[in-house]
Amino acid sequence: MDNYLRIAEKQQREEQWEEVRTGDENLTSVKYFILMGFSNDQRTQILLFVVILLIYSLTIMGNLVIIMLVWADSSLHTPMYFFLTNLSGLEICYVTTTLPQMMANLLSGNGAISFTCCMTQMYITLALGGTECLLLSAMAYDRCLAICHPLLYVSIMGRGLHVLLASLCWAGGFLLASINVGTTLGLPFCHANHINHFFCELPVVLKLSCADTHVTEAFIFLASVVLLLIPLTIILISYGLVLSSVLHMRSTAGRRKAFSTCGSHLIVVTLFYSTVISMYMIPRSGSTSDRDKKIAVFYIVVTPLLNPIIYTLRNKDIHGATAKALRRLAILKKS
Repeated sequence: MDNYLRIAEKQQREEQWEEVRTGDENLTSVKYFILMGFSNDQRTQILLFVVILLIYSLTIMGNLVIIMLVWADSSLHTPMYFFLTNLSGLEICYVTTTLPQMMANLLSGNGAISFTCCMTQMYITLALGGTECLLLSAMAYDRCLAICHPLLYVSIMGRGLHVLLASLCWAGGFLLASINVGTTLGLPFCHANHINHFFCELPVVLKLSCADTHVTEAFIFLASVVLLLIPLTIILISYGLVLSSVLHMRSTAGRRKAFSTCGSHLIVVTLFYSTVISMYMIPRSGSTSDRDKKIAVFYIVVTPLLNPIIYTLRNKDIHGATAKALRRLAILKKS
């Protein structure tokens, strides 16, 4: 009986958000999409809600702590921590664009989203994701310059190059997202409105178009080369040069620490780029597979949580700033 009621409710929701016929033509225009999410089972949905809420809260808190520590401690007002605060702010916006709506859908069981909201979400996630790709490469270049050419580092980055690099990362991410979403908005969406995903993501939404999407797919591929392959190449070259410099260190402890730090950074970078490349650059057929949303979990949920941990775990400056902040709080409580 319960199964019958759930099926009836699902059919009612589908009819409620059915495509509206336009004019006298036999074409239909999709006004709403239905995000299918991960499961229709109520217990699973509640469990997922709790897990996602915990991850979202930890991600927000972790990144906010980094931003506040850098802002409060003048010793951290350096290019490295300028990039790190940019990354932290970006991660907060990134998860807030997708996870709250995902949690709302898990609670309500209704994944309906208007066409306008879907396209807006798609644009913001694309822009922020693209910016993160570029920003990670800028951070890798900054570390390479600091470790391999320490005497030149202050003079080069001291001229405001870090501000210029960060600005170019943000501008590049939003510009390429505008091009991709702009070409998608020009496509008609007819009949099909079920998205087998937990948020509106470009490759998945594109499958629902009833027109030829080859031109849009070509734009997406070119944008992916700029946002994924080129930054990844810069990151790998930068870390290669860093590791080469580390190998010439006389201190065994320093060498071990540098390898550990670079290794942890590379693990997160590899996880992020490999999953995004798999989504945007590897061809796939069909729209019924759960593969896309499983891959998306890594760069939408996992890496925003890991980034603040990985980039500060072995960082003595952050540890020192944290200790200062705690001492200030203790003094304020006593007074």
